[in-house]
Amino acid sequence: MIQAVNKRNDSCYVDFVWEKDPHIRGYKMGLENLFSGNYLDVMPVPLGTQTVLLTGCGQERDLTLLEVKELMASVAKTCKARKIKSCSVDLKPFVEKLGADTVTSAVLGLGLGGYEYVYHKTGRVPEEECVFGLEGIQGLEGQLKEAQELLKGIRFARDMVNTPGNHLRPMDFERMIQKYVEDAPIEAEALVYGQLRAMHMEALYGIGGSSEYPPCLLILRYRGNPEDSEVYGLIGKGITCDTGGYCLKSRDSMAGIKGDMGGAAAVTAAIYAAAKMGLKVNITACLPLAENRISQAALLPGDVITGYGGQTIEVLNTDAEGRLVLSDAVSYGIRKEGITKVLDIATLTGAVAQMLGNTIGGAMSDDDAFYGLFERGLSHSGEKYLRIPFGKEHEKMIESDVADVKNVGASFCGTITAGLFIRRFCEGKPWIHLDIAGTAWCGTPTYAFESSGATGAGVTSLYYLMKEAQKN
Repeated sequence: MIQAVNKRNDSCYVDFVWEKDPHIRGYKMGLENLFSGNYLDVMPVPLGTQTVLLTGCGQERDLTLLEVKELMASVAKTCKARKIKSCSVDLKPFVEKLGADTVTSAVLGLGLGGYEYVYHKTGRVPEEECVFGLEGIQGLEGQLKEAQELLKGIRFARDMVNTPGNHLRPMDFERMIQKYVEDAPIEAEALVYGQLRAMHMEALYGIGGSSEYPPCLLILRYRGNPEDSEVYGLIGKGITCDTGGYCLKSRDSMAGIKGDMGGAAAVTAAIYAAAKMGLKVNITACLPLAENRISQAALLPGDVITGYGGQTIEVLNTDAEGRLVLSDAVSYGIRKEGITKVLDIATLTGAVAQMLGNTIGGAMSDDDAFYGLFERGLSHSGEKYLRIPFGKEHEKMIESDVADVKNVGASFCGTITAGLFIRRFCEGKPWIHLDIAGTAWCGTPTYAFESSGATGAGVTSLYYLMKEAQKN
């Protein structure tokens, strides 16, 4: 729990110090010889019935919001390791330097620093978490509420992506999402396998039909500004198990196949936070949920299918399934839900991780104004994306000799051609594409607020895009 308080907790509080900060001498305990204030170092100091957590900020300079988030995560990790049950953190100095966004960075750092997924460890239950009292945020209670909703969403997304595939089949995921959003003003509708076939969604049920666990298309609708005709469509990939189909993944790639639904998890968390905060914007989320397996019903390389939008698709790689299910979801969102702007988000290509690593996501867009909203949101979200250029030469790479489009291009530009495939189904609507294949999962954490496994990538960026959109 993280809450605003008016006075310091008497039992435990944090003292932030710079490297070789002279005020450490004020403790008159010789601490300056034991603690140098290095960035992210935390040293508990017992003072009678009190405990002070000396927390190093590094060299004296203006900290960024990212660094504040890391500092708070280090505090949370220390409290968890020491089984500290309550602790006060004075944010006033940081708020004065960095503004109201400091509250969000602090809450996310404190809430994610102690995150651990332990659901399937025998006899292990999550430990009681430390209660953090935030001082110095009077007048920023609204910011605190927003930050708490975002924290809840990121933890939900992490939990979903970390859940083993045999405990999160497509319809299990659908039920988990519906349960998560049930206390928000969100309307949910699930289109199940028989309906998908009746509507000729050959891309979605062509992939999902390879499994005995059926696919579905989950629609979430939030209308925060019903008088406005603008409807933002958030399309999130929800492949709960991805073997690659007949284009089977390599052995080394198999361990991560349970987490190919990070896009759908991020969209769910973002629309929920938008609804709980009452953003004056209209959002429709379309989440194609499926497994990609090998069976007699599975698609084969060389097959030609017809998507919901009527375009024929040559399937050359069954491991390029994410763009297929997204294409049907985009078409449905535009034709049946009235979506006027499209954003799709997916763990889509290994190529984006090869290009940008695990801290920067790939982005594409064909509309500068729409992408400008996204960039303004990024100034608050704390995430990094690189906009990738494209041209007609890249569009030609997915032209097919036997169909309207093929689902893979050449052996290069894989991230670009994957995005452009989805764009083919946007019918001229303004479009943003986010590839989080490199950022949604980390084997070795880069930041203090990460833990091995899911990161919850995309949640804050989608939310702040919607917050910027309501200003338009």
